Amino acid sequence: MSKRLPICLALQGGGSHGAFQWGVLDRLFEQDVLDIRAVTAASAGAMNAAALVSGWEADGPQGARDALDRLWTEVNRSGGRNVFGESGAWLRSLTPQWMTNNPMWQAAQTLALSNSPYTFNPFNLNPLKRVLDATIDFDALKASDVRINVSATSVRQGQSRIFTNPEMSADVLLATACLPHMFQAVEIDGEPYWDGGYLANPALWPLFEADVPRDILILPLNPLRRSETPRQSADIMDRLNEILFNAPLIAEVRAIAFTQSLITQGKLVRAKEWEAPRIHAVLADDWLGELSLASKFDTEWSFLQTLKERGREAADQWLGECSQDVGSCTSIDLQKVFF
Repeated sequence: MSKRLPICLALQGGGSHGAFQWGVLDRLFEQDVLDIRAVTAASAGAMNAAALVSGWEADGPQGARDALDRLWTEVNRSGGRNVFGESGAWLRSLTPQWMTNNPMWQAAQTLALSNSPYTFNPFNLNPLKRVLDATIDFDALKASDVRINVSATSVRQGQSRIFTNPEMSADVLLATACLPHMFQAVEIDGEPYWDGGYLANPALWPLFEADVPRDILILPLNPLRRSETPRQSADIMDRLNEILFNAPLIAEVRAIAFTQSLITQGKLVRAKEWEAPRIHAVLADDWLGELSLASKFDTEWSFLQTLKERGREAADQWLGECSQDVGSCTSIDLQKVFF
């Protein structure tokens, strides 16, 4: 086995589209070329982060692959199947055109968003709790040498909080994935939290510490660019959702690029012990671009497997084109992608 390359992971949130990350990570760990030393994540990305780190502690890269397999198997089981079996293909055939463009469907969406989870879900039932209990070893997370940073949004303070290894719990993962229109805020130490992706999706700044690798591999789940202007209300909401949840990541990457440019121009003096981060990414644009916001709630096994296979293909492409840059230089054009 060749020497593994030390690296940090940054895992964006995006509902069931997190199965795309599953595929990327599965292929990378199968190749066994990366030494994961730190992970920062939000929402669905945090579920992947927790699974891979707890699995990594058990059996290295293969343990991480096994843990991710268990996670997404349980996501499918908790998402439920109807009595007719796999209905995902039928639902997807309706959703993009006929259903989302139908005025009755749009009115139903508006009505659903107007209801509070404190009203329609008074017992705060969340199937994700069972998934976490069945798949995540929280003791392993707390004891792991692999740093984990999970973001959640403080409702009252309007700030992002980063939870680290000693704080890992089911409540932390429920908080980072808490969509406020669907679930009641998750209270931790008396403070209510919502989805971490609103303010840090994911947070990159925890990876700037001196004792973690300078290389950061970002795995986004929301396409950054679109070729057409959305005109249907559902398409407009989809694109708005992507822009809002990409905004924190774009802001941080731009700050990194700006700082690096100042150093290059000699306008900012770099401390001797600090090395600029090297950014890498497996972008979702070409792989998830045609999928709607509604598909982020699709947990049918066939759909999750499709996303996993796309992730594996994307990882293969990255391994062939960019992996040789880990440890030496940034492998993505930050100006072109994030500016």
